Amino acid sequence: MLLECRGPRPPGRSEAASGPSRPGCTTPGSRRTWPGRSPCSAPRTLARPRSVARANPGLPLGPARCRGQSFSRVSGQVISDFDMTLSRFAYNGKRCPSSHNILDNSKIISEECRKELKALLHHYYPIEIDPHWTIKEKLPHMVEWWTKAHSLLCQQKIQKFQIAQVVRESNAMLREGYKMFFNTLYQNSVPLFIFSAGIGDILEEIIRQKQVFHPNIHVVSNYMDFDKDGFLQGFKGQLIHTYNKNSTVCENSGYFQQLQGKTNILLLGDSMGDLTMADGVLGVENILKIGFLNDKVEEQRERYMESYDIVLEKDESLDVVNGLLQHILHQGDWVEMRVP
Repeated sequence: MLLECRGPRPPGRSEAASGPSRPGCTTPGSRRTWPGRSPCSAPRTLARPRSVARANPGLPLGPARCRGQSFSRVSGQVISDFDMTLSRFAYNGKRCPSSHNILDNSKIISEECRKELKALLHHYYPIEIDPHWTIKEKLPHMVEWWTKAHSLLCQQKIQKFQIAQVVRESNAMLREGYKMFFNTLYQNSVPLFIFSAGIGDILEEIIRQKQVFHPNIHVVSNYMDFDKDGFLQGFKGQLIHTYNKNSTVCENSGYFQQLQGKTNILLLGDSMGDLTMADGVLGVENILKIGFLNDKVEEQRERYMESYDIVLEKDESLDVVNGLLQHILHQGDWVEMRVP
C-alpha cells in the first residue's frame, strides 16, 4: 500500500463549498511517499487494505500528538455518512444497494415505480458526482431527485411492518471490519453520529440486523412518516440530500447541540457533500477527514485529495479506520475489541 502525504490544511476548513483551489495543480515538493508504512508510525492494520491512502502529515496521529487529545469518553466524536461509507459500495464486482435502493428493488415496489426510480437515478446520479459542476449548481437537482423519489415511494402504500423484511431479503452489506468499528466505539463510550441522506428507517434496520446498533449511536436522516394505519404518507422534517448535510438540517436536533465540546472529530464520508457534516460544531480543535473514493476514481482523485486528509480508493473495508482508532484510543483509556 502507498501512503502519499500532503501539507496540512487549517483545522475546520471545508473544501465542499468552494471545491479544490486549483484542480490538478500541486506545490512542488509538497508530496512525499512511504511505501508500505505511514509517516506517523501507524498501526499494523494499515498495511492490510487493498487501497491507496493519502494522508496529511500535520494530523494528530503520532504518539506525541495523540496524548491529551485522544478520542476519549469526553473529547472524541465520530461523524459518519452511511451509504457507501459504512455500507459497501460493491461486492465481487457488483454494486451493493444504498438504503434507498434496498426499498426501490424490493417486492413491495411496483415494476412501474421501479422503472421510474431507476430513470431518476440514471438522470441525477451523473450530476451528483460530476466534478465539473459546482455544488451550488448541483443543489436544485439534488432537491428535485430526492423529492421526486420520495413522492413515488409514498404512492406505493408501504407499511411500517414491511421494513424489517425488506432489509432481511436485500443484499445490504456493511464494510468488512464493521463489528470492530461499531463495538470499539461503543466499548470506549465514543459517540457515533450517523448523518445520512438515505432513509433512516432502512439504515437503522440494517445496523440492528447486524446486531451492532448500540446506545452510543445517533442518526439524522430522512425518516418515514406513517399514518395511524401504518401506511407511508410522507417523510418527517427537512429533506436531507447529498449537499445539505450540515447544522442547518440539525437545528431541531438536541443531539447536534451535544456535539459542542467534542474537540476531536473523526469524519468519514464518500462524497464532497460529506465534508460539511461537522460544520456548525463549536470548539473543534482537531478533525481528521477520511474519504472513501468508490466511483469514477481517476476523474475524482484530485478533488478528494484536496478535500480529505486520507483517501481510500476502492477499499471495501474499515481496516484503515479501525487501525487509526486503535492507535488513537491506545493513547488513552480504551478497550480493544476482538472480533472473530
